[in-house]
Amino acid sequence: MREIGGRYRLTEEAGRGGMGVVWRAFDQLLHREVALKELTLIGEAEAVRRRVLREARLAARLTHPSIITVHDLVEEQGKLWIVMEYLDGMSLHDLLSQVGTLPDTSVAAIGRHLLSALRNAHQAGVLHRDVKPANVVLTGDRIVLTDFGIATAEGDMTSTRSGGLRGTPAFMAPERLRGGIATKEGDMWSFGATLYSAVEGRPPYPGKDAGTVLKLAMEAGFPPPRRAGVLRPIIEGLLHHDPARRPSAQQTAGLLAAVRAATAGYLTAI
Repeated sequence: MREIGGRYRLTEEAGRGGMGVVWRAFDQLLHREVALKELTLIGEAEAVRRRVLREARLAARLTHPSIITVHDLVEEQGKLWIVMEYLDGMSLHDLLSQVGTLPDTSVAAIGRHLLSALRNAHQAGVLHRDVKPANVVLTGDRIVLTDFGIATAEGDMTSTRSGGLRGTPAFMAPERLRGGIATKEGDMWSFGATLYSAVEGRPPYPGKDAGTVLKLAMEAGFPPPRRAGVLRPIIEGLLHHDPARRPSAQQTAGLLAAVRAATAGYLTAI
């Protein structure tokens, strides 16, 4: 198979998306499996290159058990490759595709790990901008938030101006669909939409394009979650249209801790 950077031997394709192809690979120097993301660069090449480099550096400075680890960045023959830890697990999206929905107590446990990851990123000044089930990987002993490929530094307007609307519409806060900048509150809305999807089996506003999702959000509102149980008030708060009225990450952590205490005898071990 192909070798990248004189070090990483590609073994098989592991996934494909709008931002590029993810390969399973072997690090021949450290003798370990890794994942390589072959990035698809769209737009003015040098401007995109600078953005990708900046975003890879942002992701690499995050250290947390529930955040995927970035090891390296390779430039070769006009392409950029992000080298990350290899996760042997299943995405939350794939799991939901198999089982449909998850119990509220299990989703609460997953949510605690994801929220811890988001709080760590936010404290470092990094916004994720694409929190969704497909970017959550469940391994044997970890729940990991992946794909910081469109992350941005808090307060940085550059990628919004140069890159347009980036992310997944069905998991994007309404204010972002209207052209607003990325914020912590927007990440929290996406986190709420991920919890909603896990208990209901569908996002709050299903749709493949921003226009469809925004119309649903503005005209219909999301259907009240019927299977959310103890999570219902948390989810409904996170999905509030007004960013200022959503619970903060710290407040949400307190609410999830209260749920854990109240249901200690019933929580699924995750």
